Amino acid sequence: MGIVNIDDDLHDQLRRACTVTSRSINAQANFWIKVGMLCEMHPDCSFQDIVAQELRAAGVRPQALKPHTAKPGRA
Repeated sequence: MGIVNIDDDLHDQLRRACTVTSRSINAQANFWIKVGMLCEMHPDCSFQDIVAQELRAAGVRPQALKPHTAKPGRA
């Protein structure tokens, strides 16, 4: 494993993002790098397509969504 120097602003964004995603700063950077690389290699795929493919490849099987029921006063 090596050290990568990144811009201070990007490091700040990593720090903020990892509080939302419950990842370490290194894990968040790794995720962004991996997904970014996959997006560059597969420009025809959406972010959702890429994440879904990676989850399937890892053996994650999604549960069916529950039917959406509108709350009174909402569309």
